[in-house]
Amino acid sequence: MVRIAICAPGKRLKRERAEAVEALVAERSDISLHFHEQCFAEDGHFAGSDEVRLAALLDCANDPGFDAVWFAMGGYGSNRIAAQAVAQMNEVARTKSYLGYSDTGFLLAALYKHGIGRVAHGPLAGDVRREGGTQAVERALDWFMGGEGGLEPGLDARPAVAFNLATLAMLVGTELAPDLSGHVVLIEEVAEHLYAVDRLLFHVTQHLGGIAGLRLGRISDIPENDRPFGSDEVAIAQDWCQRSGIPYLGRADIGHDAANKIVPFGLEARAARA
Repeated sequence: MVRIAICAPGKRLKRERAEAVEALVAERSDISLHFHEQCFAEDGHFAGSDEVRLAALLDCANDPGFDAVWFAMGGYGSNRIAAQAVAQMNEVARTKSYLGYSDTGFLLAALYKHGIGRVAHGPLAGDVRREGGTQAVERALDWFMGGEGGLEPGLDARPAVAFNLATLAMLVGTELAPDLSGHVVLIEEVAEHLYAVDRLLFHVTQHLGGIAGLRLGRISDIPENDRPFGSDEVAIAQDWCQRSGIPYLGRADIGHDAANKIVPFGLEARAARA
């Protein structure tokens, strides 16, 4: 049995979403879920104060009774506790799997930088209420069990990482950023104007020298501006890659949606669980 602890390092999870996930595994004997009570806390924007969110993350990561940590929701906040979290994780935490995306990318990056666990960009528990959410949850659970059916299909023999573009733009150049030399970097974004995507890629590409290449996931829910930008997201990515000497490697099947495929960080994380 794979025992999965769930916490919310950013925004809170609604109980109805937790109940929906629990219903999907109610008859299974190979998975057990534990939603930390912190998931449902509320302190302004956050699922509890920084101290509460940090304590819950460490509860889940350092407890030998769990095999994996699944992030409940994205939303701003994980960057505020990531450095403290990795500094206080024990040897047990290093054996676990960690899964999430969006703003939890700060934590994924910090974990990967410090060699803690088996880290991947993929569905959040709270995605259960999106269209196609049941399949997203099943994809995540399959990965926790060691399955490979939900992996992003374009992964090759090179190490890879995946991030929300705005999260990556805030991450690069900070103490949380891992060395991505030789990696294929996959990006996705949601609800940003095309000029903002252009601005983000201007910044990000300045910090990605030495990567093996960039792949573009879905840029969804693009707001309509008061004037056309003049380039679509593919042309924007190709332009900044060309300017920066980064190989543009085409599209990727990731996005801020329930169809979001799983991208393990590095190569070791792709191996099935023992």
